[in-house]
Amino acid sequence: MITLTVVSAAFVMGATIPPKFACDGISPPLSWAEVPAGTQSIAVLCDDPDAPAGDWVHWVIFNLPPDTKIDEGVPKGVKLPNGATQGINDYGENGYDGPCPPPGRPHRYFYKVYALDAKLALTPKARKADLLKAMEGHILAKGELMGKFRR
Repeated sequence: MITLTVVSAAFVMGATIPPKFACDGISPPLSWAEVPAGTQSIAVLCDDPDAPAGDWVHWVIFNLPPDTKIDEGVPKGVKLPNGATQGINDYGENGYDGPCPPPGRPHRYFYKVYALDAKLALTPKARKADLLKAMEGHILAKGELMGKFRR
C-alpha cells in the first residue's frame, strides 16, 4: 500500500495541537501528498486511542474529492459544498469535535487520511466502524498525522 504524507499548517507530527483546534475549537487544516492514480475519493478519521473508555472518535468524513485539501474550520453538518459527507463522531454529532481529554496526561490524536478507489455509499449516520467496513478492499493509500493535547 502507498503511504500518504499527511501534514498540517497548525502542528507537526508528534507536536502539541494548538488549543484553537481542541475542545470547542475548529478543525485543523490538513493536506497530503499526491494521491495515487485511480483515486475516486478521500476519507478522513480522527480518533484518540488514549481515551479512558477506549478509542474515541472525533471526526468521520468521507467522499472528499481526490484533489481536496482540508482548510481549517470545516463547518459542522452533514454535507459540505464539495460533496463530502460528515459522519457521526463519538459526541453524537456530524462534524469535527476537537481533542478534549480529561485533565492530566496528554492524549494522542491521529488524523488518518485514506485514498480510495471508490465513492462510498454511506449515509450521514455512518460511524467509524461503518466507514472502516465500507473502505475494505478500496484503500489505495493511507497516511496519518499524530498530534498531542493535554488540559
